[in-house]
Amino acid sequence: MDRTVPRTGSEDIELYIRTYYSLLRSSADVRIRTLEEAHARMGSSLHPRARALEPDMSAFIYCSLRLPFCVADVERVVLGQSREQFLQHGVGDVELWTQVAAPARRRLSYYDGAATLACYIGSGTDIDDIIPLLTAYQIEWNKLHSRMRGDQVRAFLREPVDNPEGMATLAAGMGSAVEDLEQLRMVWRGSFWEMLRRIASRRIQLAVRLLAGTMNDYRRATFHWFEHLAAAWPPLASRPVYFVSSNTHSLVNLLTGFALRNEQAVLGYVSLPEHADLHAEWQEIESRSIPSSRENFLYYALKKLLATPGGAELAAERAAAERDSGILRIPSEHGFDIQGQVVDLASLKPNWLDPRLRVPGIERLAESSALLLNIDYPLGLAAYLVLTEVAARVGELRGVYVMGKAATLNGVIGDVMIPGVVHDEHSQNTYLFHNIFNAEGLADDLTYGTVLDNQKGVSVRGTFLQTPRYMDVFYREGYTDIEMEAGPYLSAIYEISRPKRHPENEIVDLHGLPFDLGILHYASDTPLSKGRNLGSGSLSYFGMDPTYATALAILRRIFKVELERLATEPAKAAARQGG
Repeated sequence: MDRTVPRTGSEDIELYIRTYYSLLRSSADVRIRTLEEAHARMGSSLHPRARALEPDMSAFIYCSLRLPFCVADVERVVLGQSREQFLQHGVGDVELWTQVAAPARRRLSYYDGAATLACYIGSGTDIDDIIPLLTAYQIEWNKLHSRMRGDQVRAFLREPVDNPEGMATLAAGMGSAVEDLEQLRMVWRGSFWEMLRRIASRRIQLAVRLLAGTMNDYRRATFHWFEHLAAAWPPLASRPVYFVSSNTHSLVNLLTGFALRNEQAVLGYVSLPEHADLHAEWQEIESRSIPSSRENFLYYALKKLLATPGGAELAAERAAAERDSGILRIPSEHGFDIQGQVVDLASLKPNWLDPRLRVPGIERLAESSALLLNIDYPLGLAAYLVLTEVAARVGELRGVYVMGKAATLNGVIGDVMIPGVVHDEHSQNTYLFHNIFNAEGLADDLTYGTVLDNQKGVSVRGTFLQTPRYMDVFYREGYTDIEMEAGPYLSAIYEISRPKRHPENEIVDLHGLPFDLGILHYASDTPLSKGRNLGSGSLSYFGMDPTYATALAILRRIFKVELERLATEPAKAAARQGG
């Protein structure tokens, strides 16, 4: 195996990072405009036309999805780790403000209704994410303003011609493609024309302030996060735990089978005229014209149904079914936005499980004392903080399973990548480990993509903190799986299984762990190609295929390990008594 440590040599990325961290040490607000030059010089792959006069609409759409809509009215963004910090620094009780959210980024945020946005941060990775987002957003907003301040565009926006010809005229005036405007319309929904009027009316000048931000502050926030979990389910402190980092829907869908038992209600929603595309997909699945999984389809459609006003009654029934299956959802509060789900394996109902999970002997789980703790996967270094906290506080850690999105440099969207080597840009360590998953175990459940095992991954500091040269260096060294959490998780695993803190800038062998370790990534982006990526959207229905293939693999593995334990425990007890 090639164990060469990649050297990106990206001085511009390092300069940008040093610049904003040094400025954020100030006790005063920092103007985003002071970061624009360093941001543009970096040449980010997500913002390649930062210096150009014409708008970089792809970058603007990416930022618009990951910042709350109220940023259009904000002048000041304040970052903190706790409610008390905001109070101590005179910002106010931010949790009395209006809670706001971004379409494609989980971050607890509050808006005062005037000019201030308060964001909770869980680690330094949040800073590496928020600062480039705000900077790129401001650069592109002000470019668009320069294009749209003319009398003709303003007159058009007062009485917009909302048809293909009108959109083409507007796109030409803005210096963008019609397709980009249609994507913005999807992001802004009913506020599309009002947002365009705001851009035309003024430039923005954002400022940001960081409250504290020490490792101790992040650890304290993580401590309080786990305290909230333990208060909701006290047995966490004494019971064995299988830790999973994934999402909040796939595991519970598979474990309760709720969508499958309510198929008629789901199909009634799918048959509505406005869902003709979904209905056609369902008919093709039923006629076996396409190889899609009917179960995955029903899970996807259920999620859409529950998001409608008419789905409230069904949502209550689903919550009851989860409780009956020993599943408790624990939303986060007063800190970073990571929901926890605790599953009591002994309370699962075998006849409710997804049929693909009904392995021989599954009934014996009723004898288990183990819990499954699933968390809504954190961002970057928050993964390190969360796993070290969990491992120190639960009764016993029996397995760590990580599932998440990644960019692929050698595959296509929908592929599943299984790494055995991960280079971590935070610690500069290259971790070698035994991944308990392989291609053979997942291929049967993956309809549209390919399973690529024996891959080499790299955990980056932020989505904007990558350049074409940066990715080319990794690609030449054989690193084809780019994501943000595996490296921090592996740093935590080192400390869980070794008697000292994780090293830095070393090749680290993590073979021979006392518990299971499995990492699965599904491709959501292909940055080296000109093809579609998910930076400006979501995985859609076809993204459910790799999501459920990886979730099934994780649950089957947990069931296998636990059932084998249950089978051997009586023999071990008899041997102890005989001795």
